[in-house]
Amino acid sequence: MEIVMRNGDSFWYYSRLLSIPYVLIKDSNPNVTATNMHAGESIEIPGMFLEKYKIKNGDTFFTIADKFDIPLDALYLVNPTIKPKEIFTKDIINIPRVLPYPSIKCQRKYDTAALKYDLDKLLNVYPFIRKQEIGKSVLGKPIDMLIIGNGKKKVHINGSFHGNEWITSGVLMKFINEYAAALSADKILNGYKAADLYRDTTLYAVPMVDPDGVDLVLNGPPEDSEWKELVLKLNKGSKDFSGWKANIRGVDLNNQFPARWELEQVRKPTSPAPRDYPGIAPLSEPEARVMAEITEKHLFDRVVALHTQGKELYWGFEGEEPMPISGEIAGEFERVSGYKAIRYVDSYAGYKDWFIQEYRKPGFTIELGIGVNPLPLRQFDTIYEDTRGIMLAALYM
Repeated sequence: MEIVMRNGDSFWYYSRLLSIPYVLIKDSNPNVTATNMHAGESIEIPGMFLEKYKIKNGDTFFTIADKFDIPLDALYLVNPTIKPKEIFTKDIINIPRVLPYPSIKCQRKYDTAALKYDLDKLLNVYPFIRKQEIGKSVLGKPIDMLIIGNGKKKVHINGSFHGNEWITSGVLMKFINEYAAALSADKILNGYKAADLYRDTTLYAVPMVDPDGVDLVLNGPPEDSEWKELVLKLNKGSKDFSGWKANIRGVDLNNQFPARWELEQVRKPTSPAPRDYPGIAPLSEPEARVMAEITEKHLFDRVVALHTQGKELYWGFEGEEPMPISGEIAGEFERVSGYKAIRYVDSYAGYKDWFIQEYRKPGFTIELGIGVNPLPLRQFDTIYEDTRGIMLAALYM
């Protein structure tokens, strides 16, 4: 919600007037400080919107404020051109309202168009969320990262490393929406005070690591004849790409990391394929490289990679995971989700594997839901209820 500052107003005053945490107002307006704040300047108030209200007979600002349970000065603030003593039944005024949750619809086929629409909407409603384009896919599609919070602890969560696991992007975006709404309303989530999480932890979320693969699975081959010919050839002529896990070049991005990559290479496909091909070398693909680069840049304290399926979570790698903290977090993840915590699996070259190997910090792969990929949308609500506890615990522990 955009408002225009008045003489004598401050972020602290708006926080008290509108019941929005001060830190969120401050972080939503990074270019406005106490030294350059002045009347007439437009600022953003997160988590609120302006509802139109048509004046009825007998209405006054006082009765309207009482009816909507808002401070009288909040009405004055959002109706700067209206003279309260001269309102008439033909007039339409603004009412400041808290935006209901959810703001976005994530239970749908979640391709890059859906992600962009929801990103734009969330950033408009919750401008304290920061967005960075951290790289581009093979086809030049943006790979975006959302940053929420001010804490020293850095937690990374990602979705859609594999094209046919696109449901994980919707799950992660719904969590970000719920978290942002709870912050604006100063609420508690699963026993965690949202404001404390924001103060103590910074969340770095990449909702869609493989945008080309997701779009291929959901929308079919790209229009470009060269890429269309390639993916149809790799898919043995079939137009059904529901089994496609790889990026658009037929490289499995979660087999791309230098963590015993050579061991995975000898037992996987030797040429591009819809799934499992580890590429010609570690980090040969732009999507994998950008994930390594942001990890090296931000030095996350823990990472959580959302995959499907199996209702399991993996938390060890070759005995290099830090103990006892990794085991304690895995145990809490298991408790809040009902998913089975498994320390070791016969797999190498994954993002979680590389993170544990390189940084000796806790890393986790979460296999959401159960069935055959891509999982049906009817599982979305169940998957989300299972997974939200994991993501909250990841921020808290």
